[in-house]
Amino acid sequence: MLLHDSSVLLITLDSCRYDTFEKAQTPNMRNVGPLHKAKAPSYFTFGSHAAMFVGFTPGIHTARQKFLNPKFGKLFRLEAAGSPGQLPGLFQLSGPDIVSGFARLGYVTIGTAGVGWFDPRIETGQVLTKSFEHFFYSGNTHSLAKQLDWVMRSVEIADGRPVFLFLNVGETHVPYYFEGAAWSPADNPCVPFQTLDRAGDCRIRQTACVEYADRMLGNLLTMFSHASSLICADHGDCWGEDGVWEHGISHEMTLTVPLLLRVSGQGIEQGVGAGQ
Repeated sequence: MLLHDSSVLLITLDSCRYDTFEKAQTPNMRNVGPLHKAKAPSYFTFGSHAAMFVGFTPGIHTARQKFLNPKFGKLFRLEAAGSPGQLPGLFQLSGPDIVSGFARLGYVTIGTAGVGWFDPRIETGQVLTKSFEHFFYSGNTHSLAKQLDWVMRSVEIADGRPVFLFLNVGETHVPYYFEGAAWSPADNPCVPFQTLDRAGDCRIRQTACVEYADRMLGNLLTMFSHASSLICADHGDCWGEDGVWEHGISHEMTLTVPLLLRVSGQGIEQGVGAGQ
C-alpha cells in the first residue's frame, strides 16, 4: 500500500551515533537518500524532539541548501517560529507545533515512541504527544515490532487522506537492545560516569540495533516511497570520549547525528538543488 504523495514520515533513531549508522548495513534506510553528517538541535530526547516539532530538524550548517540546512530553508516551516530562512519551507504550517499544523491541513497525525520522555501519563510526555490524533507509547525501548504493528493498523484510518507519521525507535537508545538479541536488556554497557571501558560493547550492540531497525522498517519506508521522509537521530551518545558516557550533555558525539531525506519521492543530495 502506497500512501498519499503529500504524506510525511519522520523517524528518529533515538541516541544513534553518526559513526554507528555510517558503518551499519542499512539498505532500506539508505534507499531513502544519501547519508549526511548533521548536527542535532539538542543533546537529549525531549529537547531535540521539542525543537523538531517546531521545525528545527538536524542540519548541516555549512550547506546553503534548503532542507539539509534548516536555517537556509526548513522542511517544516511553522508560522512565526524563528527566522523564515533564505528560502520558503516545503510545508507551511500554523499552530503550536508541526503536528497541529499538519492536522489543520487535513492530515491524519499518527505517532509512536519507545523512550520514556513520550510517556503520555507524565506532563513532559504530554507536551510531546498531546497534538497527535493517534499516539501509541510502547512502554519500553525494545518494542519496535509492536509499534509497527500498531502503525500499520493506524494508517488504514487515513482512507486516502495524507498522513503525518512520527516514529521514535527506542532500540538504538541505551541499553542497546532489541527483541531476540543475544544479550540481556538488563546489561547496559553505557552508564554515565562509569570507569569500565565498554565502548566496544556499545558499538557492537548499537550497530546491531540499527541493522535490526532497518530490517523492520522496510515495508513502512516503501509505503512512503513517493512521499517525503526524514530519518535522523535526535542526538548521539558518548562512549568514553573525554571521559563522558551516554548523553544529556553537550559534546561533539552527542550532537553529531545521521540524516537522510527524501522529498516528494526524491532523495536529497548535498550540493544538488542548492540555493533553489
